[in-house]
Amino acid sequence: MAQPAYSQCVIAGGGPAGMMLGLLLVRAGVRVAVLEKHRDFLRDFRGDTIHPSTMEILYELGLLERFLQLPHEKVSRLFGQFGDLQVPFADFSHLPVQAPYIAMMPQWDFLDFLADEGKRYPGFHLAMSAEALDLINADGRVVGVRTKTEDGEQEIRGDLVIAADGRHSVLREKAGLVVRDLGAPIDVLWFRLSRQPSDSAETMGRFDPGAIMVMINRGTYWQCAYVIPKGGINEIKAQGLPAFKARLARSLPVPAARADEIASWDDVKLLTVAVDRLEQWHKPGLLCIGDAAHAMSPVGGVGVNLAVQDAVAAANILSAPLREGRVEEHHLAAVQTRRLWPTRVVQSLQLAIQNNVIAPTLRASAGSRCFAACPRASSD
Repeated sequence: MAQPAYSQCVIAGGGPAGMMLGLLLVRAGVRVAVLEKHRDFLRDFRGDTIHPSTMEILYELGLLERFLQLPHEKVSRLFGQFGDLQVPFADFSHLPVQAPYIAMMPQWDFLDFLADEGKRYPGFHLAMSAEALDLINADGRVVGVRTKTEDGEQEIRGDLVIAADGRHSVLREKAGLVVRDLGAPIDVLWFRLSRQPSDSAETMGRFDPGAIMVMINRGTYWQCAYVIPKGGINEIKAQGLPAFKARLARSLPVPAARADEIASWDDVKLLTVAVDRLEQWHKPGLLCIGDAAHAMSPVGGVGVNLAVQDAVAAANILSAPLREGRVEEHHLAAVQTRRLWPTRVVQSLQLAIQNNVIAPTLRASAGSRCFAACPRASSD
């Protein structure tokens, strides 16, 4: 769908924050334009963990039943691994919610679902291949976005611009908003390995001295995350691909020969982990949410869910002012105030786990005791 010239709310970024906010606003009677720079949502190595809190929101919207018809894996329990001893760490099965488990689902399916729901409303416009390049300013406030599309550069004006364009947000940079880097001692290498019928059905994690591996069951293949020290990719590549595959083989819970499916470094993608947040999430006419406001570590798989909660808070606070054409900066400040405390708490927990569990595990030598949080699929 081509982008309109004007919308009450212009959302740059079709990730979980942008798509959920677009859906919530259009349901509240606000005309919305969501700009997504890619042609589709089919990109690997993005957050797959849909938590019970997010599914409770979908239930309240009357969407949970349709959502759960999409292929997914249920993870109801988490275990801590101390050497060979497995200890229960968390159990979602007793939560008083409609879906007491984590749903492991490819993010592209979640985003397609939100897009399809949004398209049920005439006020919802989703423009694919529309990359946000810059902000349009007038009279001391942001009044729109300059975009690059397949038809050339275009402008779209709006009463409010939402920057939901990720941890490398172009719009927050153009706005001059200050980012506070909280630090992250790890990076993650992502790759695929085939999954055979004889393999476990569990999404699994394994922590060994000096190595951390997570494997997500995607049906016909495993999406794998191999955690490395921050900036360690150059040293790993210098040692060569055979040495890297040998390291993987020692951590794989499937036959070691499966590591040979990695044919070249092109099959391995680097996620540079960042934990940061903006000092101020807004300026007149502009609000940042999701990773554009606070990049999260992959620890705990909370990024998607924090982004959704940002969208819910923004929709609750901004729907009426947007409908009435009176969005002021104090409304935007109220969204930051509402979301800043949970963001700080989660980031503090992530930093504690990174610094006190993950980093020491990566530094450990063989024979050391280490901790692992290992998701186990439920049997239901």
